[in-house]
Amino acid sequence: MADSKDRQTVLVLDFGAQYAQLIARRIRDLNVYSEVVPCDIDAEEIKKIDPAALVLSGGPASVYEPGSPQVDPHIFELGLPVLGFCYGHQIMAVTLGGSVKSAEVGEYGPVTMTLTDVSSSLLFDAPSSMQVWMSHRDSVECAPSGFVVTAKTDHCLVAAMEDKTRKFYGTQFHPEVRHTPWGNNLLSHFLFDVCKLTPSWHMGDFIEETIKDIRAKVGNRKAILGLSGGVDSAVVAKLCARAIGKQLTCVFVNHGLLRQGEPEEVEVVFSKDDDLNFVHVHAQDRFLSALQGITDPEQKRRIIGSEFWKIFFEEAKRLDGVEFLAQGTIYPDIIESGSRKTSGKGSAIKSHHNLIPFPEGVSFELIEPLDHLFKDEVRALGEALGLPESLVWRQPFPGPGLAVRVIGEVAQERLSLLKAADAIVREELDAYNASLFEKTGIRNASGSVWQYFAVLPDIRSVGVMGDERTYGHTIVVRAVESADAMTADWARLPYEVLGRISSRIVAEVKGVNRVVYDVTSKPPATIEWE
Repeated sequence: MADSKDRQTVLVLDFGAQYAQLIARRIRDLNVYSEVVPCDIDAEEIKKIDPAALVLSGGPASVYEPGSPQVDPHIFELGLPVLGFCYGHQIMAVTLGGSVKSAEVGEYGPVTMTLTDVSSSLLFDAPSSMQVWMSHRDSVECAPSGFVVTAKTDHCLVAAMEDKTRKFYGTQFHPEVRHTPWGNNLLSHFLFDVCKLTPSWHMGDFIEETIKDIRAKVGNRKAILGLSGGVDSAVVAKLCARAIGKQLTCVFVNHGLLRQGEPEEVEVVFSKDDDLNFVHVHAQDRFLSALQGITDPEQKRRIIGSEFWKIFFEEAKRLDGVEFLAQGTIYPDIIESGSRKTSGKGSAIKSHHNLIPFPEGVSFELIEPLDHLFKDEVRALGEALGLPESLVWRQPFPGPGLAVRVIGEVAQERLSLLKAADAIVREELDAYNASLFEKTGIRNASGSVWQYFAVLPDIRSVGVMGDERTYGHTIVVRAVESADAMTADWARLPYEVLGRISSRIVAEVKGVNRVVYDVTSKPPATIEWE
């Protein structure tokens, strides 16, 4: 990596928050480099990294509980600006002599906050009353000596506090989430007014540093990568190819569960790349056989992940001297699987096939250059690397493929039906997004759709087609707006677009007599159905 001082690194200390990496991402959005480290990192290690500032994340614990995450108190003696959110705000308070208590009334979601000190370094130009996003039961009861309380809510007397002399700042609310509309302004004031940083970091810096890291780690040894056909593994393939060239072998295990036309496109793109070795394994029948009779979604994931690794490692054994495994793991994968690399305190939402442990007797060192990035950051990286637009802007896709969008058993007939319906959904909404892009010149313009696909539930319903009674399949259309997959809202598509999708599916996909539209956000639902 380049010298941290040159990059003006901001370290985010992670206390187990699902949004820790989101804080780093918001800082990178402002063109300042940021990365996440464990909350128990000591002051001496921080001095070696030589960051420009520290941010203390939120977390699910209570600061006064035995065994709760703590912070090395000496970090407050390093002369660095420090900004804490939620738990980070509270741990700063108790470490520096203040107190925290369990409130009689917690605050969750949007809350109105009132400023109490207009001379605040972070909030000086904020509205006197504004909406912020809260998620807490505990709150700071008494700010430490030297701090001034700068904001409050009806149930939180210390919603924000600061010590200008030492450049210590804390907020009970979460400025990193989009539900705090003024959050980016607060981060900007901290980075540029308090810390005096310059917005000089760009994705090109990440590419250069990552290639250097991969090259230094691998040396003259060999690496293998499992291509899925999605943007994540494609970006890793391109990064590794630039770093180590033909020392990399990309293995595309075709499980037959990709979307219509995708296996052919993967082969066209990567078999012609002279910077890497490409292997296409046709395993469609093997996966369908393994999935026969299986209906539970988690069992499907486990079977597909296990079968994928079996085939993948069979190919790896044919290659002599492979010591590294490159993977397209991104940050939401880690969050949803509970496989936290910083604090280990995340809760699992679903398993991910690229996070399954190696089988007994198999040992590879991992290369996961995207594990601190969100999906849209990966897309920006793909564009900077010169990947084809069709790959860069490919729809997010679950590792187990269409198996988790076929609710119930994955039989060939049902799989083929879903592929045909899904192709129509994507064709119509690709055209809809393209029309918005043409009008605005903005790829993710207001009203555009971030992810869209079809789902085949395990139900049938009565219909009438051609004056005859039918008992056919139902297709669910799912379309959402999102920036990072951490939260998502259902897309308010024009009725004529929905009508065209429905008419085409019923007319063109034999066996379907009903189309419905999912209008549930994440949370409470997930983007996928399983």
